[in-house]
Amino acid sequence: QVQLVESGGGSVQAGGSLRLSCAASGYTGNLNYMGWFRQAAGMEREGVAAIHRGGGTTYYADSVKGRFTISQDSSKSGLYLQMNSLKPEDTAMYYCAAAKRVLGGRVHDRTQYNFWGQGTPVTVSS
Repeated sequence: QVQLVESGGGSVQAGGSLRLSCAASGYTGNLNYMGWFRQAAGMEREGVAAIHRGGGTTYYADSVKGRFTISQDSSKSGLYLQMNSLKPEDTAMYYCAAAKRVLGGRVHDRTQYNFWGQGTPVTVSS
């Protein structure tokens, strides 16, 4: 089993920055992808960034490209999301997720992910 614990959420004004962290524990050896998703009130959960744990290839949703950066630490047990130039529309609960495999390149598809954290809230005020 895998446990994921997010931290780093908070409230910030538009244009500000936040750095989210996700600590992974348990058996992580067969996880190939990790990602960040977000869910705003009344909206579907959407993928914003993902990373291939082995090769380090990163993927971003168009809405965050150029503003958010996903990274992992050398032990691959820590996942991060640096969020810059935040906008009010970035307000959401942010979730860390892990996948054993992703079919068809669907790295932002939540159904591809096997394990989820509890989420950390991000609020961006105008």
